[in-house]
Amino acid sequence: MTTASVTTASRDAGPSPLRRWGTLAICATAALLLGIDNTVLNLAIPDLVQAMRPSTTQVLWIADAYSFALGSLLVVMGSLGDRIGRKRLLLIGAGCFGLASLLTAYSGNPDLLIAARMLQGAAGATVMPSTASLIRSTFAEPKQRTLAMGIFAGVGGAGFALGPVIGGLLLDHFWWGSVFLINIPVMLLILVLGPVLLVESRNPAPGRFDLLSLLLSVVGLFSVIYAIQTGAHDGFTEPQVLTAAVVGVLALAAFGLRQSRIGNPMIDLPLLRNRAFAGSVGANLITILSVSALSLAFSQYFQDVRGWTPLHTGLALLAGPVGAMIGGPGCAAVIKWLGRAATVSLGLGLMAVSMAVFALVGIHTPYLELAPAVVVNGIGMGLIFGTTNDTMLATAPKERAGGAAAIGETAMELGSGLGIAVLGSILTSAYRSGLHLPAGLLPASAAAARETVGGGMATGAALPAPQGPALVASAQQAFVHGMHLAILIGAALLACGAVATLFALRGVPAVIAEEDADTGADAEADAGVDGPVSAPAAARG
Repeated sequence: MTTASVTTASRDAGPSPLRRWGTLAICATAALLLGIDNTVLNLAIPDLVQAMRPSTTQVLWIADAYSFALGSLLVVMGSLGDRIGRKRLLLIGAGCFGLASLLTAYSGNPDLLIAARMLQGAAGATVMPSTASLIRSTFAEPKQRTLAMGIFAGVGGAGFALGPVIGGLLLDHFWWGSVFLINIPVMLLILVLGPVLLVESRNPAPGRFDLLSLLLSVVGLFSVIYAIQTGAHDGFTEPQVLTAAVVGVLALAAFGLRQSRIGNPMIDLPLLRNRAFAGSVGANLITILSVSALSLAFSQYFQDVRGWTPLHTGLALLAGPVGAMIGGPGCAAVIKWLGRAATVSLGLGLMAVSMAVFALVGIHTPYLELAPAVVVNGIGMGLIFGTTNDTMLATAPKERAGGAAAIGETAMELGSGLGIAVLGSILTSAYRSGLHLPAGLLPASAAAARETVGGGMATGAALPAPQGPALVASAQQAFVHGMHLAILIGAALLACGAVATLFALRGVPAVIAEEDADTGADAEADAGVDGPVSAPAAARG
């Protein structure tokens, strides 16, 4: 047997099945927990506001500090994992996340809570790219890797809907800080099993870590995320929002220029010229943008318009993760049947159709008529994320998997912020323009009703007839109209994405072999090839 054959056989053997699937279980559990933690605070805010009496500005920072830190550090942490080892970084991050969760749960004042949430976000930034890149490096066999990424995507997506359910159950019996204590036993489990099951991987020749690139990346991403999220609250014409946007854009432009000129960049800019990678990032961004706006709209629709409790709302939305748990693992079979381009396009199409159905929802639509569309929406999301995440990481060189995962995760954070900022603003504007206030309403009551649909419902409930019932009915109708408008725009974006994906991912092989990942980006950049050139034509999507 030749040396090359021995090397190939050794690589194909890889870690044992126990360690491979154990790695997947640990990484999926970490992703599930981060998804839960990303949404669970929204339920706890009313209780902690009552307990701490924070100012309006402090409430906004409490809500956003986690995502500010997480989004601004993803690129840095992904690159750091490539250098020091993704397993090591994941275990460090898990320990820090557990400690930060403990600090968050027992924070005695708003400033300490904000700091603790930022620490949680920083720790989360070490975990997110590490999980995806560990799966990429552990599953060398392409079909198993695709299946593993599909399972990972389905489980991770479930966390966002489980947050309200778990949070509602805990808040019914315990104080607001209890929603963060669930993180601690899970992270302890990861710290116990991780050293045994996880397989270390890193870039064997990472080069020097560039501190100026680190600074430009953090400043740029933090400023852009701050501008998006603060603009959604305060308006995009506010001086601090405009200043943050300009600083962010300039810093990111300088970061990109520096990355193209140094020998050991934090991210591979050529990856962004690879249609397989860029098309996958674009599909994820459109998906999360639409889903974020839908989640915001449905949360207010069920709780404010229909008067459901947060727990009942969370249970109603669990149909989405059920669909994602079907679509994520199922993407491997669909890719084999249709190819990658058509699978992602199918997922986007299913989401577009389901959102068009949501635009028919009225104030009193029975839930059983709505649930099938929620499941279909989740199936589409699972197909998309399972396929695109695998495509992004399989396309990137193995030693740069952490940086590649960080690019994808950063795009998701930006997409989520844009969805809430842009489509959320459209929803709010449509609500306010469609709200008809009854005659004789006091200025304070009118201002509260115009602010949010929750304010309109609460104000109407406190007023006598005929003003009260008239205001409640107007608030319900105005919000549902605004929800329809935002959802239809999201559906249109998804439909456009479904068409664009057919071209962006055209020619990407259904099976991306390990050796293709190291040469695919270079081959495309140099020769204009749509995907890895060594894959058989029959496998192309």
